[in-house]
Amino acid sequence: MTSRPPGAGPLPLVLTVAGSDSGGGAGIQADLKTMLALGTHGMSVITAVTAQNSLGVQGAWELPEEAVRAQYRAVVDDIGVQAVKTGMLASAVLVETVAELLAAGSAPVVVDPVGVSKHGDALLAASALESVRTKLLPLATVATPNLDEVTQLTGVRVRDEGDMRAAADAVLAYGARWALIKGGHLPGAAEAVDLLTDGAEEHWLRAPRYDNRHTHGTGCTLASAVAAGLAKGLTVPEAVREAKEYVTGAIAAGFALGGGIGPVDHGWELRR
Repeated sequence: MTSRPPGAGPLPLVLTVAGSDSGGGAGIQADLKTMLALGTHGMSVITAVTAQNSLGVQGAWELPEEAVRAQYRAVVDDIGVQAVKTGMLASAVLVETVAELLAAGSAPVVVDPVGVSKHGDALLAASALESVRTKLLPLATVATPNLDEVTQLTGVRVRDEGDMRAAADAVLAYGARWALIKGGHLPGAAEAVDLLTDGAEEHWLRAPRYDNRHTHGTGCTLASAVAAGLAKGLTVPEAVREAKEYVTGAIAAGFALGGGIGPVDHGWELRR
């Protein structure tokens, strides 16, 4: 491991606005691990607390709007931020609160429109979908929905790679600057293929599909890795490409934990 030299400049600053995963595989915990692994300083605004393990979500408690607003202001007003990632926002009230806060800033925003957990547990109220569409997506530098989230938000069903273009167009229509459509759940695909586009240029990102069921936290990890890249000053395509490489390695190294689905390994590069 390369040590940080004395007198080195400040680390890039990345803020995650998301829910807590008590099992440590996803949510705020995955975000902060990713940000550390990629050489940035991670900070957090917790929107909800979950009782969660490898078997699923046993309970979730949304934080008050005032607590979310206070956390955000405490970090941004004193420390500052160079990129923001949003994850589980739970309710329309919190979506709109977070959107209001982000709209007043200038840092790039990566929106991971979390709808359900890896185990199928709902993490966003159905009543909040319209707020995500109209308040949050227009602020997104990059939106990173998986195929289920695309359908939930836009109604577009992705059955093959061709449908991924239509899905991206539907996300971009809500105002996101770039759409990253994650094809990890694409049936029958030999590779894990994602599409990044701003409507003018397309980047198809392909990686091996590993036979590893321990993939908890994949979406959080990818979005946080993109935010880390943007905080370092990378372009969106550069940040997404580096994030794809990082999360591919993390999936390959995913490990068993508890009796269900284990997490990806956020520190896989440190153990090579």
